Formats: sequence, C-alpha cells, structure tokens
Amino acid sequence: MSRATRVSRVAPWLRVAPAVFLLAWGGNHFTPLLHVYEEVGHYSPAQANLLLGLYVFGLIPGLLVAAAVSDRFGRRPVMVAGLVSGALGSILLALGLESMTLLSVGRLLAGLGVGAAMSVGASWIKELSAPPYDHHASDGAGARRPSLTLTLGFAIGAGVTGSLAQWGPAPAQIPYVVHLVLAVVAALPLWAAPETRGPSVLHPVPGTVHRTGPWWQDLRVPSMGNRRFTRIVLPAAPWVFAASGVAYAIVPAMVAPNLGDWATLYATVLTVLTLGCGAAVQPFVARIDRRTRGRALSLGLALMTVGLLLAVVAGVLRQPVFALAVGVVLGSAYGITVVAGLSHVQAIATPADLAGLTGIFYAVAYSGFLLPTLLAALLPVSPYPVSLGVVTLACLGSLAVVATSLARLRRGGGSGHPRPGLSPSP
Repeated sequence: MSRATRVSRVAPWLRVAPAVFLLAWGGNHFTPLLHVYEEVGHYSPAQANLLLGLYVFGLIPGLLVAAAVSDRFGRRPVMVAGLVSGALGSILLALGLESMTLLSVGRLLAGLGVGAAMSVGASWIKELSAPPYDHHASDGAGARRPSLTLTLGFAIGAGVTGSLAQWGPAPAQIPYVVHLVLAVVAALPLWAAPETRGPSVLHPVPGTVHRTGPWWQDLRVPSMGNRRFTRIVLPAAPWVFAASGVAYAIVPAMVAPNLGDWATLYATVLTVLTLGCGAAVQPFVARIDRRTRGRALSLGLALMTVGLLLAVVAGVLRQPVFALAVGVVLGSAYGITVVAGLSHVQAIATPADLAGLTGIFYAVAYSGFLLPTLLAALLPVSPYPVSLGVVTLACLGSLAVVATSLARLRRGGGSGHPRPGLSPSP
C-alpha cells in the first residue's frame, strides 16, 4: 500500500484532532504544577491561582477573534497561528520560573492557542464530521468529537506533566519542552486536512456565504440572541470549567496538609481522574439525553451541584481519599454539561456563524475557570468550605433557570433535544 493511499484513508477530522489535542494539553498542563510554583518558585497560593486563571484573558479574545478571522481566511492558517502561540507560551513558561512577568505572558499565549483550538478547531472538526468530508459519521459526532479531543488533551497533558514534575528533573522546565516538541509534530497533519472556509475551499459548507468588508465585522454573531442560547446555554456555560477548576485546583489545596511530599502527584491524579471521568461519560450523553427526554443539560448541572456540595464536605474533612470522589462527580458533570451545551450551540448556529457561536459558548464557559482565583483571593476572610457553600447555592440557582427554560421550550413546541442528535458511539 502506497503512502498516498494510507494518508487518503485517514478520516479528515483526525488530521485536525492532534493540533486541537496538543493545544488543550498546553492549556491545562500548568494545573498540576501549582504546588511546584508555590514550593520551588515561592509564589503564594493567590499568585499561583492567578497564573492558572490568567490564560482566560488570552483565551477569550482568542476564541472570538480566531473564529471571525477563520471564517474569512480559512481554518488552517488560524490553527497554525494557534499552535505557534501555544509553543511560544511553553517557551516563556519554561524560562520564567523566577519571573512573574514571563509566566504571565506565557499563560496569556497559551490561552490564545486554546482559544483557537476551542472555536476554530472544534468548528473545523464538526465540519469535517459531515458530508462531503465524512459520509459515515453518526449523528452528534460533530459535538462529541471536538469535545472529547479537547477533554483528552486537558487530561493527558496534566497527567504527563504531573508525572514529569513528580519524578523527573527540572519540574518547572521539562514538561514545557515535551509539549513544545509534540506541538511541532501535531502541526504536520494540518497541511493534509481539507479546508472548509476561506477563498481556497473546494467543497463549501452549505449555507455559507462569501463575506466582504473588514474582517472585524465578522465578530457579530446574530444567533447569540436566540432565546435558547440566552436562557438555556448561557446560564449553564460558566459551570463547565468552574466545576472542573474546583476539582483540580481547590480540592488539592484543601487536603494538601495531609499529603506531605506527594502533593504534586495527588493534584495530578485528581486532575486526570476528573477529566478522565469527563471523557468517559461523553459518549453516553446521547443516551442520557434520550432517557431524560432532552434534559441532559439539567442533569449535568444537578450532578455539578452535588459535586460542589461534596467539595464543601471535603474541605471540612480534609481526607485525600474522600476528595477523590469529588473529582469523579464533578468530572462526570463536566462531561455531560460540555457536550450537551455544545450540542445546543450547534443546533442554534447557522453555518455562517458556527465558529463564532462556539467561541462565545467556550468564552463564557471558561469565565468559570477564574473561580479558583477568586476563592483563593478570599481565603483571608473566607475559608474554602464557606466560599464553596455559596458557590453551591449559585449553581443550584443556575440549575433552576435552565430546567425552567427547558420546560418552557417543550411546552412551546420544542422537544428540548439538541439537533443534530447526540450519539453514544464515537
């Protein structure tokens, strides 16, 4: 079999997936290093959590601007730029152990890269998971494939980095070097991926139009005013990463006094466990949605509320084994909520603003990742269990809003089910 034949048999979306995976890796592999920066770099918990959340300020503009630019000029050049940004971020982070400035800029660049992956990469995979690029994809593959790719990147990146930090040399440098090398490798398949937007498209996505005028006019996303988006998706979105952030940033800090020299490894295990549970549940969200008659998003928020309540208990008990259960519950809630939310987004968006609405969804979702920074800043006046109690009540309020809105949608003639429907198989 010739090399050309082997390449032609690779599903088009799999040529984009490695870049999305590595950009997600670069966004989350900082998480298990929080203890390293506190112990080796002598940063305070508030400073370490600030660095953790700082990349959101690079991610949100990256999500929105990257989507608009890719709609005009194509998916490939923006994804390549995202990989370059992520690589530069890793270089600065590797050099910046003793410089808050270098670390901050590195995290911002990492955020820009993740923004490209979550808006442009997710949209590109979705477009390549339908005809004429993929005639065999099951319903819902366009939501499940990018979400699962991102989740695995977040989880495996944290796992590899935490292991290198626990047992390898130069824990604040080597993980970034590994990511840099892999990011270069991930860029290679992009050149063989079919372009779906821009002037060089061979098979335009039905419903797309050629746009004229300045590119920044493409920042407008008309479908974000859709009531389904404002009343169902937006109230749920911040909890996607707020819950996971609590699981692998706040919970390890609460039980750290009982971990000794194993704090970094424990944070790594909890991060991988949380995101691993999130990845494991995603292929079954379709079945969950059907069994609950379109209420998967509500179920995800309900499970999230339970997980946050368990986090309050974990903060009181400070037992590392019990705290692992928090990661299981919050990780499962994350997996259900992100896929259900993204499926609603894809049902609302038109082909012309798919990337833009996906970017807005993830931008709002990632605003929740600032929660650990806020809770750490409040430590002098409010211990974690107290703050988490307030957060639990807020999550319960969001659940009430989403559940009520879904019920109104059903009474108004909508099924409540996202379209295209989700499927249990990848």
